[in-house]
Amino acid sequence: MFNWMKTAILMAGIMALFGVVGTAIGGRQGMLMALAFGALGNFFAYWFSDKMVLRMYNAKEVDETSAPQFYRMVQELAGRAGLPMPRVYLIEEDAPNAFATGRNPEHAAVAATTGILRVLSERELRGVMAHELTHVKHRDILISTISATMAGAISALANFAMFFGGRDDNGRPANPVATIAVALLAPLAAMLIQMAISRAREFEADRGGAEISGDPRALASALDKIHRYAQGIPLEAAERHPETAQMMIMNPLSGGGLRGLFSTHPSTEERVQRLLAMAGARA
Repeated sequence: MFNWMKTAILMAGIMALFGVVGTAIGGRQGMLMALAFGALGNFFAYWFSDKMVLRMYNAKEVDETSAPQFYRMVQELAGRAGLPMPRVYLIEEDAPNAFATGRNPEHAAVAATTGILRVLSERELRGVMAHELTHVKHRDILISTISATMAGAISALANFAMFFGGRDDNGRPANPVATIAVALLAPLAAMLIQMAISRAREFEADRGGAEISGDPRALASALDKIHRYAQGIPLEAAERHPETAQMMIMNPLSGGGLRGLFSTHPSTEERVQRLLAMAGARA
C-alpha cells in the first residue's frame, strides 16, 4: 500500500512539472497540452517503460540454455524470496552493474552487465541479484522505471522550452529569463524527486538482499568492489540515458562533480557498514 502511495506521489509530482514547463512554453494552452502529454506519458510508462529501459541498454534475454549458471542462480533466489521467476537479461558492458524493472512481480525482469559476472565471485553475485529481487518484492521497480522514463520526458520538454522559447496566454513571447529558468530547473526538480524516493529504497533492498541470500558480507564485498570498478569503467548506456542511473545497484554516474552531489544512491561506505553490522549481529 505504501509503495502505491509513493507511486501516486511520484506521478503527481511529475505531472506538476509537466504543467510548469508547459506554461513556460505556451501559457495556459501550453500547460493543458503538457498535462495531456504527461498523462499519456504516465500511462505509457506504466505499461511499457520496462521494455524501453531494456532496449536503451540493448539487453538480451537469456535462459537456462544460453546462461545456465546465472539463470539458475536467479531462479533459486526468486524461490527463496517467494517470487515468480522474472525474465533474465544480460547487457554487454564492461562496467559492473545490475538493475530490476517491470510493473509488478508477475511482469518483472532483472538485468546484469557481463562485466559484473566477470568481476564478482558467485557469492557476491548472489548478493547483488538478491538485492535486485528485493526491489521486485517491494514493488520498487514500478517507481524507479516510471521515474526514469518520465524524468527523460521532462528533460526533453525542458530542452524544447530552452531552444524554442515560450508564449504567454496572448501569444506574445514569454520572458526569456523565466523560460530559461524553468528549462534548467525542471530537470533538476525531476532529479530531486528521484533522489527522495531512491535513497531509502536502496538501504531496504540491501537489507532484504542480505536476508534472501543469507550472506550480508558477500553483498557488502560486492558493493565495495562495484564501487571501485565503477570509478574507472563508464557504463556507456547510462551516460547516454542518465535518468536511468537511479535504477542501478550502484550509481554509474557518481564519479564526481555535480553528478556526485546529486547522486540517487546513498554512499557506498554507509551501505557497506550497515551490511557488516547486520553480519555481526548474526554471528
